Amino acid sequence: MKKNLIILNPAAHSDRASSLEDQIQSLGDDLEVRLSKMPGDAEQIAHTAAQQGFTTIIAAGGDGTINEVVNGIISSAVPGVSLGILPVGTMNVFALELGIPLNSVRKAWDIIMKGELGYIDLPRCETTEGSRYFVQLAGVGLDAEVVRRTSRKSKKTFGPLSYLISLAQVAFRKPSPITMESDDGKVRKGSFVLLGNGRFYGGPFKMFRSGSSSDGLLDVLVFQNQSPWDLLRYMHAILMGHHTELDDVEYFQTSSLHLHSEGIVPYELDGEMVGYLPLSFKLEQSALRVIVPAGRSLMSGKSAGE
Repeated sequence: MKKNLIILNPAAHSDRASSLEDQIQSLGDDLEVRLSKMPGDAEQIAHTAAQQGFTTIIAAGGDGTINEVVNGIISSAVPGVSLGILPVGTMNVFALELGIPLNSVRKAWDIIMKGELGYIDLPRCETTEGSRYFVQLAGVGLDAEVVRRTSRKSKKTFGPLSYLISLAQVAFRKPSPITMESDDGKVRKGSFVLLGNGRFYGGPFKMFRSGSSSDGLLDVLVFQNQSPWDLLRYMHAILMGHHTELDDVEYFQTSSLHLHSEGIVPYELDGEMVGYLPLSFKLEQSALRVIVPAGRSLMSGKSAGE
């Protein structure tokens, strides 16, 4: 049995999928490569691979592929499985968070071979239909509506710009107010909500200044307004790094969060549309073992089930 399995999402770079696959196949002898062909495949492949005895399962794709692989590893309930990352997707925010190079498959592979093991928290999203984890980010309201409207074809053609195109399409939409309750019992309301399990969101933007994937806390940003002018104002503040200082933006941390709305409000996890409110988030500490660059500071300890 080979110890290392790479799950490759060819759609991550479909214009050069064949050469990318060849490059990944040549990384080493002690590995196996399996391709995901449609949404949900990577999760099932990871679940099966963990049960088959693979000790390192590597996600080769973007944040959506990583999300599927992580959910597959966790659902397998097999202890001692490590996650490796080869960032070759449209959005690679989690890799950025961990300090994994985004422009070199070889350098990212070297980290998998020579890096260290760390443990990160995993936020669990619970609805009446079941539960699902996210790794880096989630959005409720505007952000999720943008994701819902951004097709795979658009992402392939325009890359990250595709999300801005979708944003322009929904900027004039009147939102349904979102009500949320944190672990201290405080009730808040807002037009849209962003959640983080780290600092970065949507690219190299430190959206959550106190964010950490190993501090036992979920970072939450609540935006009160959603007019085109407000969105422009928010985007400018984010680019300048002072969005948390705005009067109509609230930033707080919590270990759990419940959200609901009287209207139909979507939510996304790691850049993929999942469903609609109501839902709850709870944080599982040190739930995932991940390979990080040597010297990278992450919580050390035992993952759930070990």
